[in-house]
Amino acid sequence: MLNPADERLAAVLPPGVLRPVEDRYLDEPRGRYRGQGGLVAAPRSVDEVAAVVRACGHARVAIVPRGGGTGLVGGSVMGAGPAPLILSLERMTAIRDIWPAEDVLVAEAGATLEQVQAAARAAGRMFPLALASQGTAQIGGVLAANAGGTAVLRWGNARALCLGIEAVLPDGSIVHDLKRLRKDNTGYAIRDLLIGAEGTLGIITAASLRMAPPPAGVATAMLAVPDPAAALALLGLAQARFAGCVTAFELIAGQGLAFLTEVLPDIRQPLPGAPWSVLLELSLPQGLAPDEALAGLLESAMGDGLVTDGALAQSGAQAAAFWTLREHLPEANRRIGAISSHDISLPLSEIPRYIADAGAWLAAMGDMRVNCFGHLGDGNLHYNVFPALGRRREEYDALRPRVQETLHQMVVDRGGSFSAEHGVGRLKAADLARWGDPARLAAMRAIKAALDPLGIMNPGAVLGPG
Repeated sequence: MLNPADERLAAVLPPGVLRPVEDRYLDEPRGRYRGQGGLVAAPRSVDEVAAVVRACGHARVAIVPRGGGTGLVGGSVMGAGPAPLILSLERMTAIRDIWPAEDVLVAEAGATLEQVQAAARAAGRMFPLALASQGTAQIGGVLAANAGGTAVLRWGNARALCLGIEAVLPDGSIVHDLKRLRKDNTGYAIRDLLIGAEGTLGIITAASLRMAPPPAGVATAMLAVPDPAAALALLGLAQARFAGCVTAFELIAGQGLAFLTEVLPDIRQPLPGAPWSVLLELSLPQGLAPDEALAGLLESAMGDGLVTDGALAQSGAQAAAFWTLREHLPEANRRIGAISSHDISLPLSEIPRYIADAGAWLAAMGDMRVNCFGHLGDGNLHYNVFPALGRRREEYDALRPRVQETLHQMVVDRGGSFSAEHGVGRLKAADLARWGDPARLAAMRAIKAALDPLGIMNPGAVLGPG
């Protein structure tokens, strides 16, 4: 039986939009949150999204947007307060238009990142944003979180790949701004305001996305390095030699390889036992041979003592195997079970010192393992802390808050961010309140109050309750 608020919603919405909530809409990948919801709304058009939002405003029902459910900060699950309406764009999956000559594609928000990549490929282009969850992550959620991924070094975050949006604001009005322009200097960038807002200011329903011509050649290598400082020096060498062509530069700790051996032994490791390694990818123009480019870089790096060993991909299959290793590091982490996970970013020169200082502090606190890996090229590390071998993460529950607070404080003290690419959600709302710049937070609250005076859009996410 529907409660009175749900009955009012059902009375004003098109048939088939509302349905009972299912468990899959209430879960999140890390299992730290359990959501709630009265009903699920699955609209088929922007007009139906607008009708849902207007109806929720009239009924004073909160809306929690739900994309592919791959977010890691609890942004798509609301566990406290009156049961919200869960808004899913899973039925809005169309590739509306594509202009290969302009390198522009328009996709609806429910299309997965993988579907967008496939559409670009079919047009002889590529969409360069890449995530391990791209088969499930939806474009609306990718933009709402301003997702990063492995190619930020070359292409930027999701915001940098979006030219225009269509969106529904909290009053039910529709922003029609699906422009294909690189330059549009006409006042406030509402597009950029909604991207990264995690559904707290409106619902993105479609986007104009930048594509690019595929590179003439791709060179991929796994390189063993002595330490993170050597990895940074190798990044500088690669950037100097191949300016603008370094697509990915991923740092992998030996502990990550050990986790793969422990729980995913079938994953091939080209450099087993390396204390630190780098997964490097170059996207090269016509005239540069991938094998020669990598061989020359490896020779210089080994001569400078930056690389101790290397495996150069000789085929697309070998390159894919290298990336399979990198993409399974989060799965290995999940199977081990983290005490505390940290998505941080730092100025590049601060990274080696942070890794050393954080490791020393944790060692003094107790017996724990650290898997530090991530997108070194853009300063983003996933610094995750795990139980000692043979122990369970529940044994560290009392220590977890102090670990998270101290590691984030060390990041902030070095001019970094405690949320690099995953967003704030509900998990880090208190961190934002503690470490965010006061004037910036006041401006954010003013924007939220102006656009969403009823407070119905994903309440509790980003700015916390209240």
